[in-house]
Amino acid sequence: MTDHQAASTLRAMDHILILTHRRPDGDTIGCASALCLALRQMGKTAWVFPNEDAHGLFTPYFEEVLAPATFSPKAIVAVDVAAQGMLTDSAAAWKDAIDLCIDHHGSNNGYAKETCVDLSCAACGELIYRILLELGVTITDRIAMLLYMAVATDTGCFVYSNTTPETHRIAAALMERNFDAQWVNKRHFRMKSLIRMKVESRLIQEMDLEDQGSLVFAYVTLDLIRDLQATEEDLEDISSFIGQLEGVLHAVTIRELSPGTCKISLRTDETILNASHVCALLGGGGHPAAAGCTISATPKEARTQMLAAIRKVQHG
Repeated sequence: MTDHQAASTLRAMDHILILTHRRPDGDTIGCASALCLALRQMGKTAWVFPNEDAHGLFTPYFEEVLAPATFSPKAIVAVDVAAQGMLTDSAAAWKDAIDLCIDHHGSNNGYAKETCVDLSCAACGELIYRILLELGVTITDRIAMLLYMAVATDTGCFVYSNTTPETHRIAAALMERNFDAQWVNKRHFRMKSLIRMKVESRLIQEMDLEDQGSLVFAYVTLDLIRDLQATEEDLEDISSFIGQLEGVLHAVTIRELSPGTCKISLRTDETILNASHVCALLGGGGHPAAAGCTISATPKEARTQMLAAIRKVQHG
């Protein structure tokens, strides 16, 4: 589905509920809230479904958009959600009733009745921005702030390899609105809690290196979380940290969710190793340079499985 077709589909909807993915990031939250406000501007009833995984870092972006328990939708839209399994447990009731999915993941499996996916977008926020232009809505200061946050967080403040000239053009257009971009940048990229710094220190102390230091495994275990009393806010985007080590091309962050269950985040040099292909071998997916999966294993077992999957992709 093209941007124009997605806009036409949205025009035909009303009483819309917008879904985000589990363990949400700035992209899914910014897209959902911006789309909600834009649809309301068109005179439609729209709400964002509350996400039980969202932590305090994202609270300001949900202002006045969270659906009341009494809301009964007639249309369901998912943003930045590549598969039904990425929905929160509380949203599971809607997984087979999604009318439109707007996304930028190559691993999107087409679960919605209609799908608008653009793999060239660094963030789903870029695609939402284009669709809002098709809808003819006014990009208000608040909508601009939400979409800027979506794009900035999915590009690591425009330093990840997914950043394109179009990413910068859209960010520049959004920054022309009267919102405080520096507030967003400082909030997400220039402030760390003391606990977060201690988490990073433990990751460095306990990491494993392979391939002469070009492949690194880092472990966010339940013991680490308990020892440091780390919250979800302290662990926000932790998967991007270990790849900053000089000489590292591929970084695997293994997050222990519960005993015997681990979430894997893989960041790679996509010209050498396709992260999505690796994670697909373990039931996940994502982008060529950033992908993930969830597997039933201890952290050390997860390391073994991930290394085997990496070798399989490396050797064809």
